[in-house]
Amino acid sequence: MTTELRETEQKFEARPGLVLPPLDDLPRVAQVSGPQDETLTAEYYDTNDLRLLQAGVTLRRREGGADAGWHLKLPEDSKVARDAAPSRREIQVPLSDGERTAGPIPDELVRLVRVHSRGLPLRPVARIQTRRHRTTLRGADGASLAEVVADEVAAQTLGSTTTLTRWDEVEVELTGGGPQLLKAASKRLRRGGLRPAAYSAKLERALADALPAPAEGRACAPRAGRKLTASSPAGDVVLAYVATQVERIKALDPAVRRDEPDAVHQMRVAARRLRAAFQAFPMVIPEAMTLHARDELRWLGQVLGEARDSEVLSERFRSELDSLPVMLSPSPVRTRITAHFAARQAAAQASIRQALDSRRYLALLDELDLLLSNGPLAPAASAPASAVVPHAIARTYKRTARRMRRAQRMQAGPARDTALHEARKAAKRSRYAAEAATPALGKQARRFAKRMKAVQSALGDHHDAVTAGIAARQVSVHAHLAGEDTFSFGLLADRAHRQATDSRRLAMAEWKRATSRKATKVTRR
Repeated sequence: MTTELRETEQKFEARPGLVLPPLDDLPRVAQVSGPQDETLTAEYYDTNDLRLLQAGVTLRRREGGADAGWHLKLPEDSKVARDAAPSRREIQVPLSDGERTAGPIPDELVRLVRVHSRGLPLRPVARIQTRRHRTTLRGADGASLAEVVADEVAAQTLGSTTTLTRWDEVEVELTGGGPQLLKAASKRLRRGGLRPAAYSAKLERALADALPAPAEGRACAPRAGRKLTASSPAGDVVLAYVATQVERIKALDPAVRRDEPDAVHQMRVAARRLRAAFQAFPMVIPEAMTLHARDELRWLGQVLGEARDSEVLSERFRSELDSLPVMLSPSPVRTRITAHFAARQAAAQASIRQALDSRRYLALLDELDLLLSNGPLAPAASAPASAVVPHAIARTYKRTARRMRRAQRMQAGPARDTALHEARKAAKRSRYAAEAATPALGKQARRFAKRMKAVQSALGDHHDAVTAGIAARQVSVHAHLAGEDTFSFGLLADRAHRQATDSRRLAMAEWKRATSRKATKVTRR
């Protein structure tokens, strides 16, 4: 049975024979047990060029200890990690009964690392044996709050050549306590003469000499740790945003494959942001270099959208039915809606799994990596962001204005609904362009992005309501053909129509605020 944990720890370099300082007076610690000794042997798997390790991912088969089995460690998504302590997600698959030698890597784990391995073979790259001395910090109720382990490590690289290394280290890992305890324990260990480890994982230290040297940066590549300003090259600003969205897609890939809450939506948003950046900044990244990637990102967004749209509609109808009197939301109505959307969601999830396992998706990732590493940039990429980026935002704003004016002139009906949806997509592109510029242009870009988001959200509510009305009528037809009462579906369709009207009016009000001189100042820099 697969289990998932969140690993939050601090690692320290240690000297042989280290004696840990007293830990029994740390916050919430009532007792200390141990040390308990155990021997752990782990074989680590990666591609020949160590793609997993370079992505901060480790895959191992461990023997010994209470958690013997296959372990996959994934970096925590920076958008959901809220505390300052470094964390990783760990997915464990136990060894099969009687498994004494390394069997094949579990298929589930192979799929979860495919975003990094890109289908290349995974082979053993190192064997690490650890003699562990485990001390447990417990609360007043005896529950474990944290473990402090002193490890004597012996590592052997595997491959055409073999390197043997030995070292000692100490890890503090939370098992029930909070960040305050981790902070206090780390401070105590540093005062005891330990210093933070240079490596976040044992495998990283064992293979330090085998890791490929960092590729030489391009002239306008975003520089790690360097703050973006209005004087920064436009290429730095745009590429930093593009790189963030590419990394978001990769980080969300395992969560989408595991059908985790909101993962599909977040990956879809990242794909849309990336596509919008390519569309908004052709003066930085030439359009010819991004046309194919834009088409492929549209495809990916459409695949993800099927599942997301079904999920949103299903939740919407359940909420609407909950607000109706019981006599107007009988069980057959709920059953009909559940069955209708369950089938659509199952088919959509199957399409997502097929897409993420496809050569087409992996080729898109390769293309994005290549574009970031050495894709040619336009001459304007070297100019200051303040001289280039506002013009790009202005272009997206003018496009949105044209579509809004067109929609405002149209009579009510499906054609206007379509026009409002097109205006929504343009407002979204304007918002994302401003978000990309915010690190460099600051308050003005942030204000414009906020206003465009308000317009986009109201138009999005309008589109969702229109779609809900269509879906309610479709389900009603199926119910009628089955001889079921359709009155409740008529109520749902009527509510959706009224919500669409209200959302359209709100969108027009938000657009008026978004077009104020103050809100659009960034487009006139």
